[in-house]
Amino acid sequence: MARKVREVMTAPPLAVEPRTPVAEVARTMRDDGIGAVLVTEGGTLRGLVTDRDLVVRVLSRGGNPDEHTVAEACSEDLVSVRPEDDIGRAAALMRDRAVRRLPVVEGSRPVGIVSLGDLAVERDPGSALADISASDPNE
Repeated sequence: MARKVREVMTAPPLAVEPRTPVAEVARTMRDDGIGAVLVTEGGTLRGLVTDRDLVVRVLSRGGNPDEHTVAEACSEDLVSVRPEDDIGRAAALMRDRAVRRLPVVEGSRPVGIVSLGDLAVERDPGSALADISASDPNE
């Protein structure tokens, strides 16, 4: 059983610059079958944006995805973990902060993302969440 975040995280993470248009990020998420992208500036982590963020913070407000940037949709108040952190710490942070994904950083440089699904697959492989997380993404 994995004990460290580095053993379950997805690496390398997909990252975009803050000025990237929402439409471009949405297409990338679709094409890569992912639900979250890190926002970096000069290699430094600045935020995280999820598919839900794009819908709630831009599209549901009538925003044109070609005119709005990912900086307008991303979460900037981040909590992160390090690759050498125990997966129990990652789970506790997700629970305490009510988040489903955590950036994994070394210093200020992102090196991965660990998700609730990653932890479910590792810690409770027979659970419904683990089964769903291990499945291929919907098209």
